[in-house]
Amino acid sequence: MTPEIKAILVHLLTATGAVFAMLAMLAAVEAKWSLMFLWLVVAFVVDGADGPLARRYHVKRYAPQFDGVLLDLIIDYLTYVFIPAYALFKSGLLPGWTGWCAIIVITYASAVYFADTRMKTRDNSFWGFPGCWNMLVLVLFALKPEFWMTLGIVVLLAAAMFLPLKFIHPIRTARWRAVSLPVAVLWTGFAAWAAWVDFHPQSWAHTGLLATSIYLALAGIAQQIIYGADG
Repeated sequence: MTPEIKAILVHLLTATGAVFAMLAMLAAVEAKWSLMFLWLVVAFVVDGADGPLARRYHVKRYAPQFDGVLLDLIIDYLTYVFIPAYALFKSGLLPGWTGWCAIIVITYASAVYFADTRMKTRDNSFWGFPGCWNMLVLVLFALKPEFWMTLGIVVLLAAAMFLPLKFIHPIRTARWRAVSLPVAVLWTGFAAWAAWVDFHPQSWAHTGLLATSIYLALAGIAQQIIYGADG
């Protein structure tokens, strides 16, 4: 198999995320939230795998006719932002005006953030919360906090998208990767487990989701405090 074909296959793998996004959206329209999140977890796995594969097979050199970064951003907006925002609104986790407030803030702020050329740090982390609303909303479905707490978290993270706070990329951020990558894998497993059991309140997956989410949310800020803004 030629390098060109391998590179194109990586792009085609990335593009499957659009299919999984559509399947997730169809499930969401029918209020099949567990199925929706299972499809989003599949898309999350693809998103985690295609980046390393793209670098390994040098897609910019061997398949430059396709813009992998643009393709990835389009799919990320669907799976990380648009569909989770819809689920948050239609599920009733944020009733009335709070739901409208959340979907407007999430979709608008994320569109601006995704277009910001300064979103990456020198060590391939993110400046500001990287719009991982799919992860947040899944945790909210599992834990079902009071609506005011849910609204507060949404507003806080939307503001954090534009604050000089560091958030790690579990694969690309080298510092603590030996811990961060396994934690991200565990988060994915807990997420799939929680969705598979229809977010049963007594599932141990919820504890695992909470613990791994706290690490992934705060690891970059901890690095920033310990090693400085450029650390």
